[in-house]
Amino acid sequence: EFRGRQNLEIIEGDILKFHLAKNLSGPYKVVANIPYYLTSKLFQYFLEQETPPQSLVLMVQKEVGERVTAGPGKFSILGISVQIFAQAEIVATVSKNSFWPVPAVDSAILKITPRGMPTEIRDDRLFFRIVKIAFAGKRKQIHNTLAAGLKLSPEQIVQYLTRSQIDPGARAQELSIPQWIALYRAIEDDLAAKSSQV
Repeated sequence: EFRGRQNLEIIEGDILKFHLAKNLSGPYKVVANIPYYLTSKLFQYFLEQETPPQSLVLMVQKEVGERVTAGPGKFSILGISVQIFAQAEIVATVSKNSFWPVPAVDSAILKITPRGMPTEIRDDRLFFRIVKIAFAGKRKQIHNTLAAGLKLSPEQIVQYLTRSQIDPGARAQELSIPQWIALYRAIEDDLAAKSSQV
């Protein structure tokens, strides 16, 4: 019963069509049991806002929560896409048997605390392009996938990796967030230097 609550406004609508900047002022938090098929879109929607929430507490599929919070060795594009913007942790798991009818998957309560895009990343499109290219050959060594995807010589890619203190024989899922940032910086600095010479 919400009648008489003057500090509460209920807005019915599609969150992906809701203009947060126009409708919210001041700090806010997001707490939701979301449709699981929208998980990635909702991460992107909130984390890329000019003013992101102070925190997101979301019920997600357990497997997705584990991918989001995984570290080097088990990284995925989704995990990097969230962790580059925020700290992520699973605060509780929820058995599928807690629901009726019983769904096919277990769930997790995921807490995401945004901290913004690192200042070292000046071109986020280039950063994510590098990540996506590297993961295109997930089981391949990173120097092979980057050389093919960026259309650069293997020697040039090895130089970028060496400058970033990354083993050229490493695979994409093995790199840490600082290593991804270092690799991006090596490539971005080189591209900027070449464009200034043109």
